[in-house]
Amino acid sequence: MKTIKTGTSWIDDVIPEGLPLKSTTVITGPGGSGKPLIGETFVTAWLKKGGSVIFMSLQYPGSEFVAESIKSVTGLDIQDYKEKTIFLQLDTGISEYQKVNKSLILANLVKPQVWEKVLNLASAKLPDEGPGVLIFCSALNLLLFSPTYGDLIFEKIKSTIVSNTDKTYLFSVSTSAKAEEISQLEEIADNVIFSRSKKEPFRLFMKVLKIGGVPCDLSEVQVPISPDILSHIKEMADHSRGKVLPAILKT
Repeated sequence: MKTIKTGTSWIDDVIPEGLPLKSTTVITGPGGSGKPLIGETFVTAWLKKGGSVIFMSLQYPGSEFVAESIKSVTGLDIQDYKEKTIFLQLDTGISEYQKVNKSLILANLVKPQVWEKVLNLASAKLPDEGPGVLIFCSALNLLLFSPTYGDLIFEKIKSTIVSNTDKTYLFSVSTSAKAEEISQLEEIADNVIFSRSKKEPFRLFMKVLKIGGVPCDLSEVQVPISPDILSHIKEMADHSRGKVLPAILKT
């Protein structure tokens, strides 16, 4: 089994063989527990090793917020990898999707047929080099709140996980709502990582629950990101989520 190591000690110590390629990972935990930040560490390693990344960061209204978060957490400048990245930005105001430029696609991702179309489109446009193509979707559970498409997109997400054979998926999901649905995703995912936070000072902790096919350490580790950075990024995400969720609730 081929794997990728991050080069980051607090992850590699608990996943010493690396994350399996062409598998699905779910980073789960309560709201505000820094799940996307753990994902961004994998993303950084992926790009540095020559892979391509499709971003679907649902809690942010634009790619600049994702870029700022990654630079704050890992020091990586996404601008240095423009040929290896595509951003899929949620837009519930359009019927399907709109290509803005070669690295940005607006898409009504709550619709299952659009989800599949834009993922295939983005994948075809990126070089399949190094570890391949990584699809990183954060705040995935937001899509499940659509009164029209919530159940349908949930089934599409599950079928994407079950049928995957050629890409690597990394999803972050909150257990603070839609807990039953999230438990189903945890069950069918190849790999599950749990994240939690403590306040005063703000700290994050990570624990691997399962990594399919490779040995792992089930000990909890602290994520070494400063409280100031954690608070700033949480404020950005909370502010953005306050705009995104009402739009989804209207679809």
